[in-house]
Amino acid sequence: MPEKIDLVLINPGNRRASYAGLGNELAGIEPPIWCALIAAFIRKHGYSVGIVDADVDNLSPEEAAEKIIRLNPLLAGIVVLGTNPSASSTPKMPAARNLLNALSKNNNSFLTILSGLHPSALPERTLNEENVDFVCQGEGFYTFLDLLAGIKSGNGIKQDTIPGLWYRSNGKPVLGTKPSVAENLDGLPFAAWDLLPMEKYRAHNWHCFDNLKARSPYAVVYTSLGCPFKCSYCNIHALYDGGPGIRFRSIRNVISEIDMLVENYKIRNFKILDELFVLNEDRVMEFCDLMIKRNYGLNIWAYARADTVGEKILTQMKKAGINWLAYGFESGSAKVRRSVTKGRLTPEIIKKAVDATHKAGIHIVANFIFGLPEDDLTTMQETLDTAKELNCEYANFYVAMAYPGSRLYEEAICSGVELPESWSGYAQFSEETLPLATKYLSSAEVLRFRDKAFYDYHHRAEYLEMIEEKFGKDSAEYIKNMLKYKINRKFAYAKDNK
Repeated sequence: MPEKIDLVLINPGNRRASYAGLGNELAGIEPPIWCALIAAFIRKHGYSVGIVDADVDNLSPEEAAEKIIRLNPLLAGIVVLGTNPSASSTPKMPAARNLLNALSKNNNSFLTILSGLHPSALPERTLNEENVDFVCQGEGFYTFLDLLAGIKSGNGIKQDTIPGLWYRSNGKPVLGTKPSVAENLDGLPFAAWDLLPMEKYRAHNWHCFDNLKARSPYAVVYTSLGCPFKCSYCNIHALYDGGPGIRFRSIRNVISEIDMLVENYKIRNFKILDELFVLNEDRVMEFCDLMIKRNYGLNIWAYARADTVGEKILTQMKKAGINWLAYGFESGSAKVRRSVTKGRLTPEIIKKAVDATHKAGIHIVANFIFGLPEDDLTTMQETLDTAKELNCEYANFYVAMAYPGSRLYEEAICSGVELPESWSGYAQFSEETLPLATKYLSSAEVLRFRDKAFYDYHHRAEYLEMIEEKFGKDSAEYIKNMLKYKINRKFAYAKDNK
């Protein structure tokens, strides 16, 4: 990085708070793709840009602040957003706040801005609560560009004309103009990978069950932004201008970026970060055909839905190096699934998709949620029983959270349901985790059930035998050791609150 630059983008460090001890070894460390995307876009327009990844470098707020101050940018942008947007934005807010407070202790000449999913969901509140000059609502490409142009012009910032910019007018938060999105994704440059310490990122442990010693290097790519669905527990649309919708990159553009990452950074492990990659069969088949021709021998994972896959597409995905698919089954109860707009998924559709995926040689990360509004102990047990019956290679058991920007959050606010007192309470694996209470269960009951279910699922003999058969004894032993770690849960045994 040059000694003085126009823009520094910061990924705030919060692994210890979000993952407790899991962050030391078990959790993946994903590159801050949104920092890299915005950096590349701004750099393309002639500005100098740097990235400080305080998360991967385990920097304290004071250490990160010192690094930023040393660079002395015109604008410091803290990006509160990870590669799992729904769950990795709000829990990062404490780290963002601590960094802003550390920066404020110095007489800095530069301006600060917060961007990401959480600030987009609650822009007015964020500007009121945080020690920051501006808040960016939306993706941020044009917000950052126009703000920097105003700063450098010497004629003052025309705040009221900048899309997605929240600023203070007479002490009150005001929005400039409506947030804008990048319509032509092929017009965006590749992420600024050269500004990141690529050797430090690592894949999720399950992603590398075939070779746990080869989790690094690791990269993420997107082929689309947005999602055509609107599940009640998801808040992703707060980032993408408010409503369901999806924009695509051309497959050849995506493949060119993968070519570059393989050639320049020797990446083998990839995540396709689309909210739903397996959506349009023609696009997926084109991707697979081009990857098969390259024969890179990659280890890729992506998101799919049980009702969007079939034998033909699964076979091609396996040949292309897609070794893992993540399915959002959410619940084993039809009643609960219907309550969160997942009613199209029947047990028959789910079983058929799992069987076809395994037949193609692709492994499955099965995602389930405990504590959705209609959940009780019987329905949560149905979910656990369903997971055991499917016996997928890994299961993520989440607790329902009313993430800001989701319909669940709006409903919780309207009905007076208890929400976490601090943003760290929205992290899935922290000591502060406080899930939603359901109509029938307290937050504590949901949390206790989740933690026990995770252990019960991965501790079963039939599961461990399957893992050993598919990946070897080392992976089975790794899972046994993983289960020895117990997360301290402040609210798991708190007074039941319904």
